[in-house]
Amino acid sequence: MTSESSTRSPRRGNTRQRIQDIALELFAEQGYEKTSLREIAEQLEVTKAALYYHFKTKEDILISVFEDLTKPMDELIEWGKAQPHTLETKLEVVRRYSEALIGAERLFRFMQENQATVRELTVGLSFKDRVIALMDIMRDKDAPLTDQVRCFSALFTMHAGHFALQDIENDPEERRKAILEVALDLVTQAHTGPKS
Repeated sequence: MTSESSTRSPRRGNTRQRIQDIALELFAEQGYEKTSLREIAEQLEVTKAALYYHFKTKEDILISVFEDLTKPMDELIEWGKAQPHTLETKLEVVRRYSEALIGAERLFRFMQENQATVRELTVGLSFKDRVIALMDIMRDKDAPLTDQVRCFSALFTMHAGHFALQDIENDPEERRKAILEVALDLVTQAHTGPKS
């Protein structure tokens, strides 16, 4: 497992991304309500004014994080709705969603640790609506309930896997591939029955 100090080191990259990374870590550790912009600025080793240049509020930071994830989700939903409702389409939705979730571990950790806050913020409702739209693409309303559950579970496997397995010491891409394989198996089973 990584040490506390190494988990806090932000990814290299632009200031906006560094702010998002640090803020999500602090929100997950301390709670959204208990984290101030001043603490985020201190962790980044910048002035509050420098932070304020990029984001005026904590909610602005969260909105930007969710927007980074929901833009590819919106594109995927639009694509999925335009496709035939087949196994191949559903498998491709799962593959593309897996790609969209790369780097979203901190967001899922934040969401898990701050469920009440997420429910109250508009970004939480917006994310929920998108997940429901993806589930509508994944499910066949006439399919047996167990098969509908398998398709729903494929999406939740990806969410839970990215959160629950983030501390496992192995290659993040290998983790993503393992999570994807399980999700694809669930969707395939919903259409072809369990493997014997």
